[in-house]
Order: sequence, then structure tokens, then C-alpha cells
Amino acid sequence: MSKIHILGIAGTFMGGVAALARELGHQVEGSDQAVYPPMSTQLEMLGIALSQGYLPGNIGDDCDEVVIGNALSRGNAAVEAVLDTSRRYTSGAQWLAENVLPGRDTLAVAGTHGKTTTTTILAYLLEAAGREPGFLIGGVAEDFGVSARLGRAVAAPSSAPAGHLPPEGEGNKESILPDRPLFVVEADEYDTAFFDKRSKFVHYRPLVAILNNLEYDHADIFPDVAAIQRQFHHLVRTVPGRGRLVVNGHDAHLAEVLAMGCWTPVERFGFDASFEWSARKLADDGSRFTVLRGGEPLGVVQWPLLGDHNVLNGLAALAACAAVGVDVAAVIPALAGFHSVKRRLEVIGEHGGITVYDDFAHHPTAIATTLAGLRAKVDGARIVVAMEPRSNSMRLGAHADALAPSLDVADAVVFLARPELPWEAAKVIAAVRGDAQAVADTDALLARLGEVAHAGDHVVFMSNGGFDGAPRRFLAQLQGGR
Repeated sequence: MSKIHILGIAGTFMGGVAALARELGHQVEGSDQAVYPPMSTQLEMLGIALSQGYLPGNIGDDCDEVVIGNALSRGNAAVEAVLDTSRRYTSGAQWLAENVLPGRDTLAVAGTHGKTTTTTILAYLLEAAGREPGFLIGGVAEDFGVSARLGRAVAAPSSAPAGHLPPEGEGNKESILPDRPLFVVEADEYDTAFFDKRSKFVHYRPLVAILNNLEYDHADIFPDVAAIQRQFHHLVRTVPGRGRLVVNGHDAHLAEVLAMGCWTPVERFGFDASFEWSARKLADDGSRFTVLRGGEPLGVVQWPLLGDHNVLNGLAALAACAAVGVDVAAVIPALAGFHSVKRRLEVIGEHGGITVYDDFAHHPTAIATTLAGLRAKVDGARIVVAMEPRSNSMRLGAHADALAPSLDVADAVVFLARPELPWEAAKVIAAVRGDAQAVADTDALLARLGEVAHAGDHVVFMSNGGFDGAPRRFLAQLQGGR
């Protein structure tokens, strides 16, 4: 086994790569600029040496390979040192494709929203079916306690070609795949690395691909929706004819992707009863729904998740399970015990009648659907949102016009508009339906929330970053009576 240094190791994807490398027996070290939970907790649990900052000296002289995250670019001191010393280097996605995926049948989950949750649901269902899947999730799955694992071991090579299907009449006719080890991967459309500008998901070559949705995002690398659609079509091109595409039937952008060319059987999912997979809601908040395949009911999901978006996430995961031969009706009851992933409307505590949530939503559509699900659950109770516009698209202002409408169900909003935010927050604040204001730093945000929040309120922190620990700091503030 070799020694690997991972640049950008605290990111959710690269932290998962670190966990898989350690499980394979490699010695792993890494460095990053900003480290915060939950990934920092996982790395500490794995005993992986972590250095702060991208200093060339942090990379051990005895490292055999450097895995470089896509957050690093030319000009970064560590990157320049790797190039100048002719070290062996690769990307996280390529490392995964070469070291983990061979011998396993890959199920990839792609989409602008819901990738992490859907990947987690899919891995959970396959585990419930006894398939012992490997997985790499962009967050820590509460039911597994980790973001990545290898799963069932790969068998020794046989004389049969990889992925060879039994002759007609043999095996399970419902399955398009033999009973090989499975690996579920969150398939991100973001670029791979500074030296590989393709989307990460083109490396995975899945047999089953979920296409959850497609909207404009990642304004730092994509000029428009058409550019993202081209990358999604590159993914579609890699799915073999004996595989399966599980596609959101409501999404017009995905329909346009398939119209570019499709060589794989497609199964649509959604609320339309004409789709191959459909859902009939039994509760407005999405906590109960009937699953139908070809219009025939298979069972009722009753689970802790909220919102129409999560109904679709669950439906997609069930369809992907069926594609690999799982008896869907048999695993539906398992969803009653599903605990999702950290930072997806995660309740971190309650004090004085105020419930505090930590949520990763950072795109207007995700913000709107998450809050709509919470509104359906809490009815007339007040919802207070603490918002950090942190993603590249948010900071560039690509979603500024859609941000205020996405917050319509909130009763009060406090924006963390840091001085370096390159767009004027006042216009967005003025357009918010409820009470809204901006503050310049986290201390001011916590102070304002202390004035705004009252017993019975639900306070939701929304950011795709560490948010300076604000959710737990606010809970501690409540507990301290401040």
C-alpha cells in the first residue's frame, strides 16, 4: 500500500476519498484551508493526520501520490510545489474510478439538488435489502456514521467479462445486473480539478444513473444552463444499453438532455400517474406517500423527511433499487427508520420553545422546497431563517433575483451579508415578504436572532459552509439565557 496526501481533504467529497483510501489500507494524510464539522469529525475519528493551510511543507517527502481537490487552482502554493517537483498527482474522481469502482456496479446520483439525500436513501435501502453497498456521500449519513465505505468485498476476477449478464431465463429477470458488489456515488456536475475541467461524474461510468433535476448553478464555471446540459449528456453517453436511467419526469431541462441522444432504457419518476414510478401524497408535508410502479401501488412510505422534494428523492432511490433487483415492496417499511444526513434540515436542539435547525440548502429552489416542507409540518408557527449566501453562485449574484421569492414562507430573515459580498443585498432584502435585514458578521447575526426569535419559533440556519459555527452557537446562546 502507498502513502497519499489529499489536498482539500476537509471537503465532503475529498473527505470521503480519504476514508476509502484508509479502508483500502493506504496511509493517508491531508491538508485544507478551512476545517469544520461534520467532515473534520470524521477525519479525526479515522485518525488521519491533517495540516492547516496549503503549505508545500505539509506534503510528506515519502508520499507516493497527491490527490488534488477541485477547490485548488494554479497559483496555490501546494499545487505549484507538486508540479515543480514532478510528483505523481491525480483528482479525487479519477482516484475513485481507478481504485474503488473496478469490480463493482456503480449507481450514480446526479442533479442540481437532492444528490446527497438521494444517495443516502439509496445506500440505506440497499443495506436494508442485504446488498451491503459501498458508497461515497457528500455528507455524513447518520444511519452509517460515515460519508464513505467500500461495502461488500470485490470477488477475485473470473473468466466471465465484467458485468456479464446470465442468459435469458437464468437469474432474476427483474434485475438488469448480476449480484455483484454495488457502489453508490454522489455524482457531482462540478468540474474535476484544475487540470481536468470535465464534470466529476463522467469518471464513474455507472450502470444505473439517477437524474434528479437540472437547474442553473455553479456560475463560476458554467455560463448557462446549456453548458450544464452538455455535461449531463456526457454522463448519459457513459451509461450502457443494459443499464438504466432514472429521470425526473417533470424536469424540462432533463428532457432536453435526453433528446440529445439516449441509448439506455429510461424510467421516469414524479407525481404524474403516467410515469413509470409515481407518488401519491397522503400527508401535505410529504411524510407519508404511496409508491406506485406502472400505476400499481407497492406500499406506503412513512418517514421523518419533509417536502415534495424528498418524496421525489425517495421515489428515485426506490426506482434505482428495483433496477438492481431489489424487491421494493419489501424495503419500503425500512424508510420509517431512516435518519437522512447531517445538515439536511437537521434539528440540532431546542430550548425555551425555540427549535434550531442546520440546513445545507444554498440554491433558491432547494431553499424554497425545504421551507415549504417545514411550513407544512409546523403550520402557523413562525419560521425564522438565518441565511449565509456562501456558494460561488450565490456570492456571484447568479441567484439574487430568485432568492427573495424562495423565502416567501419565512416570517423573518436575517442575512449574513459580509463586506466582501460582491452584490448589493438591500434589493433582495426589500423584496422578501416577511421581516428581513442584513448584518455584517456572525456576532451581529446571533445578537439579532436573540431579539427576533421567541418561544414556538423554528430557526433555520442555511449555508453550504461552516457558518462560523452559528447554529450551535445560537443554541448555546439560548441555553445560556443570553
